[in-house]
Amino acid sequence: MGRTDATYRDLLQAMESRWQEYRRALRHTDQAVFDRLFEYARAHADASGLQNHQFVEIPALVSMVIEQQKQIEDLEDRLDHLEDDLNYQG
Repeated sequence: MGRTDATYRDLLQAMESRWQEYRRALRHTDQAVFDRLFEYARAHADASGLQNHQFVEIPALVSMVIEQQKQIEDLEDRLDHLEDDLNYQG
């Protein structure tokens, strides 16, 4: 029987497991942020798996950055709308 290569999701789960001691050392509120970062990485697992990168950390970090950038852009849009509303009423 041939050897089966681990999927990106398997590698990501293994990476998260390796970081559990670090996670436990974080403040409780930071643990939730840490968990959210890995949720972001899992959200892009299909694209990351296609990348077939030598190091699982690289596509995981890119996925995390993508999600954070989406949040920044959403907040910028909301701020622009609020500023427009304030300027219109002023």
